[in-house]
Amino acid sequence: MVRTFRARGTEIEDAGSHPDMSAASRALPHGSYTTIRTYGSHRVLRLAQHAERLSSSLPSRPLLNSATLRRALAAALGATGYAESRLRVTFAPPELYVSIEPFEPLPARLYDEGVRCVTLEMQRHNPGAKDTHFIDAATRSYAALPTGVGEGLMVAADGSILEGLSSNFFAVLRGELRTEDDRVLPGVTRSVLLELARDLVPLRLEAVRRAQLGEVSEAFVTSVSREILPVVGIDGVVLGNGRPGLVTCELMRRFAALVQREAEALATR
Repeated sequence: MVRTFRARGTEIEDAGSHPDMSAASRALPHGSYTTIRTYGSHRVLRLAQHAERLSSSLPSRPLLNSATLRRALAAALGATGYAESRLRVTFAPPELYVSIEPFEPLPARLYDEGVRCVTLEMQRHNPGAKDTHFIDAATRSYAALPTGVGEGLMVAADGSILEGLSSNFFAVLRGELRTEDDRVLPGVTRSVLLELARDLVPLRLEAVRRAQLGEVSEAFVTSVSREILPVVGIDGVVLGNGRPGLVTCELMRRFAALVQREAEALATR
């Protein structure tokens, strides 16, 4: 069950309950949104970046400072008390909403073994904005994915693999780490990954094309909930040796260390 709260100054008020995050979002006004997960019940990563993206995803770029967001998140966490939480923040100026549910990471075996993905002929209308209008389209696409598929990857008309339905996509091709830049949502976890990869592997901000999958040695997707999730097959094509690659595994290790260093505590009631 997802509980939603409306921010009211330094307080929050109940704004309803829904069976899942998609239903909760449909009940709210149109706006920008971002997803945040907790570490150790009340620590979060890169809060200021989430606040900035909530503002920049709207045409008027209204100000939302991180202190306002921090208070709303802390109040929602205090009202629910889950061991770990997944939160979706919706900004529909002047209203700010926090939807919250218990969070459990994906099974460890998916990180040890990797997941399979399929490609989809679709992309965001406005890649630079995390707009709630996209939630319904993504939800419908997830419902249509074959059983056992870990993510749907959106592909442009030129065959470029852009991003996942709720993730960013990276692949190692000919020794370079490749990812689309201009035509994808600039994910918060993606930005962390680009920092971590800087001294590890040559980076090219250019998409891998579907026709090049046979040459890809390893791949992964990134998101707040998944962190870094290895991808071992796409559209039936086995990537590399069919196991998470060395670059992927090192980035996973670096990401875990960064969380321990940087995740900041939110005061709860």
